[in-house]
Amino acid sequence: MPPTGRRLPLALHVSVLIALLAASSAPTPLYPVYQDRWGLSALTVTVVFSAYALALLAALLTTGALSGHLGRRPVLIGSLALEAVAMAALATADGAGALIAARLLQGLATGAATGAAGAALVDLDPPGRPGRSALTNSIAPATGMAAGVLAATLLVRHVPGPTVTVYLTLMVVFVLQAAAVALSPETTRPHPGAWRSLRPRVAVSPPARRAFLISGGGVVAVWALGGFYSSLGPAFVRLVAPGAPQAAGGMVFFALSLSAALTVWITRALRPLTATLLGCAAVPAAVALSLTGLHLFSLPAVFAAALPAGAAFGAVARGSLSMVLARVPQPDRSATLAAYHVLSYVAMSLSAVGAGVLTELYGLRTAAHLYAALVALLAAAALLPLAAAALRLRREAPGEHAARCADKANKADRADRADEADEVAPLAQDAAAV
Repeated sequence: MPPTGRRLPLALHVSVLIALLAASSAPTPLYPVYQDRWGLSALTVTVVFSAYALALLAALLTTGALSGHLGRRPVLIGSLALEAVAMAALATADGAGALIAARLLQGLATGAATGAAGAALVDLDPPGRPGRSALTNSIAPATGMAAGVLAATLLVRHVPGPTVTVYLTLMVVFVLQAAAVALSPETTRPHPGAWRSLRPRVAVSPPARRAFLISGGGVVAVWALGGFYSSLGPAFVRLVAPGAPQAAGGMVFFALSLSAALTVWITRALRPLTATLLGCAAVPAAVALSLTGLHLFSLPAVFAAALPAGAAFGAVARGSLSMVLARVPQPDRSATLAAYHVLSYVAMSLSAVGAGVLTELYGLRTAAHLYAALVALLAAAALLPLAAAALRLRREAPGEHAARCADKANKADRADRADEADEVAPLAQDAAAV
């Protein structure tokens, strides 16, 4: 596909990822509204949040490789149509049960669409600029989460009926995107085996397995941190500053998401391993600053803590995804990307439910301390394989540099010989003619 033919499909699939993640984070500022309206407990809120994540996991485990068999386009069209139905269900929800059912539907649609859209971005990676797809796959989700939280927060503050308006708006977006995908070209060649691919499994392409082992701990740590902010962030803000505006709870997660998106862009020139290492190192400082805000009852400190938390999330997401996708062949891209998302959402959903249980048992204040300690320990443990890999890379660097120099010298020597042969050939022809 020529470069000009890639731009519109690339922009379309980026917009799909942004809209999907915007829809996933849009309920975060609305949780206090639901709690006041229906008297939901903190545990129920985390169950609503985790219903989405667990359904998304189920979709990733079953449909992660489906777009490689059927094509990216049919999987995306069906998923976006289902996402629009989920938005309608969220807009009409009248209680916790209906909310959970709608979030389950949304999770299924998002899981199927995320793998297909992300794999399509890898398919559309410009040949002359490899790695762009990994950067896009990292920055689009964070941008989407920030956009979803900001839009929902503004609607809560300024528009009557925000729990209906935000979802109806997103429903229209998904219908339009499904129509656009139907008109876009297919980015991969379908092949048989679609039914077999639906068997639940986690498939990581062999070239990506070492990167998974090295970066997996960091992925778990930052997604667990993000799970706390997105599920219990508004309740945490209420605990720290009871008199703060209701919109403040959503804006904390917006600060985290925006910081993550900016960090993905800022760290694009860093080695993936370096970015992941720096992100994990920032996690303990972020949770310590957040607990400081709790002890001081300082909302500015909580907002300040969200910035390094988002930076850690963005750096690890960018670095780990680049490491994982670096050498994956096209047929394995959707399945490997799905496996990465499985790890991410398992960490987020299980930790969010755990936080809800701890809150029910011991109160949010104690739960926040226990959760912060767990996330800090996870990040510290993740630093060990990353640091070992960095040291190994540093030791190998001189040898690799010498090998590259030798290779360049050999190429130069072959070029000189070719030039010499080119100069001798006409002389030989002249001699033959004489």
